[in-house]
Amino acid sequence: MTKKYEAAVFNEDVLNALKEGEHHKNLDDNWADTHYFDIEASSIDEAWEIANRKWRAGHGFVIKAIEETAP
Repeated sequence: MTKKYEAAVFNEDVLNALKEGEHHKNLDDNWADTHYFDIEASSIDEAWEIANRKWRAGHGFVIKAIEETAP
């Protein structure tokens, strides 16, 4: 059964660039702030797998949390 989850994601590279008075070359400044995304998955583990594939740590993304949302 598919469940709904919400992921909280920001980009640490963008945040660090803004702290230095610069801008990231590929991402908007708003990625320094947390964004919330819906994920459909069969389990919390699968939700983390999906999120980690979509928002890669190697590209500066930080997944702060993933929580199940009400059905």
